[in-house]
Amino acid sequence: MTLIEEAGAKEGDRISLKTKDRTAEGVLMPHHDFSGTAIITLKLDTGYNMGIKVAADTILKKIADAKPPSVKPVPKAVGKGDRPIIAFLSTGGTIASYVDYRTGAVHPARSSEDLLFANPDIGTICEPRAEVIASILSEDMTPDIWKKTAEAVKKAFDGGAKGVVVTHGTDTMGYTAAALAFMLHNLPGPVVLVGSQRSSDRPSSDAALNLAAATRVAMSPLKEVVVVMHASMSDTRIAIHRATKVRKMHSSRRDAFQSVNAPILGFVEGDDVCISELAVMENDGPFTLKPAMDERATLLWTHPAMSTQMLDAAFATSRGIVIAGTGLGHAPEKVIEHIGKALGAGKIVAMATQCLHGQVDMKVYSRGREMMRMGVVPAGDMLPETAYVKLMWAMGQEPKDDEEAIKLFVTDVAGELTPMRRPDEGDDRDDDMKKGGEGR
Repeated sequence: MTLIEEAGAKEGDRISLKTKDRTAEGVLMPHHDFSGTAIITLKLDTGYNMGIKVAADTILKKIADAKPPSVKPVPKAVGKGDRPIIAFLSTGGTIASYVDYRTGAVHPARSSEDLLFANPDIGTICEPRAEVIASILSEDMTPDIWKKTAEAVKKAFDGGAKGVVVTHGTDTMGYTAAALAFMLHNLPGPVVLVGSQRSSDRPSSDAALNLAAATRVAMSPLKEVVVVMHASMSDTRIAIHRATKVRKMHSSRRDAFQSVNAPILGFVEGDDVCISELAVMENDGPFTLKPAMDERATLLWTHPAMSTQMLDAAFATSRGIVIAGTGLGHAPEKVIEHIGKALGAGKIVAMATQCLHGQVDMKVYSRGREMMRMGVVPAGDMLPETAYVKLMWAMGQEPKDDEEAIKLFVTDVAGELTPMRRPDEGDDRDDDMKKGGEGR
């Protein structure tokens, strides 16, 4: 018999645990597969969870029975025509979850009812329609799920949705945002990717506020793919980022996402959505889906200790390679030979900068000029991840030859490329928007 059974306790009961090192009191949480067999998890009154290792002298006492949930009643979705239809597509991640208030456990939201249970205010401003595309950790995202998500977006708009919200884990949200931006052309409304850095059971969670902001952005005049996340560590402002210009820049902060080489498109403050007039894309053709991807691409970051074996493997297995070079687009001399072989074999080689801010200019130094003469394609100010996703997409559009694929790669499709500037000019455009202002 376990210590919990001996005390007559069950999940959700209030208990105390006393070890030789500490005494703690809280709600008994469910045991997870990743928890050690000798670990008991408590939800403390602060809202945080604590795992306590049980020893032979540990004393567990049941203090009170589990309390029934004490939450707002879930509002019913309003009828058609009363509120705009917003489609919610879940791919997983921290934000696609809700808290069981009896135990404090976090569960994935799998339906409109679950979504409203976790965010009851959503049903007062729109008619939510939820669909689960995937229930995965974001590091397990694949191009196949990108395609399924893009197809679900198309279906949602064709079915009358005014906007679409895609809930996503934050680690690879930038890749997915770029992929959807390239796959979805002439959108009739916004496609809003949103995530959370903090779990729904934590007092500092950003999940509810981010999702509420994303819902309001999905009802805005935007007609492109965007990412909506906290603009600062406070809860006052949520930033709207262009899908092809956003990057996760911190592992844990709530304001981890930043627009790179571009101003933010706008922000959400309370119920207000403020969008720069220059940000709104005017689409001039029919809404089309171009989801094909050629996955035979590699993103290769250069570094001083690159081995020839690693280079051989990267170049041998790929149809296209995006090199994240140093500075203005540089690579070690040992890479040049491999580039030559790849180009000679009819492969596409593009150069981005791992500096992130600024853009590639391969005409400044001899190494860059040499690579350009060989046929390396400068990726402008595209983020390495965006360039990688775009190359897969460009190669997947059935170009008649590599020249046509390259032409598509260097053509601005979804705001991923900005005009060339001199390296010494910096990037202080629209500083007020970057800092969360209204822009000019």
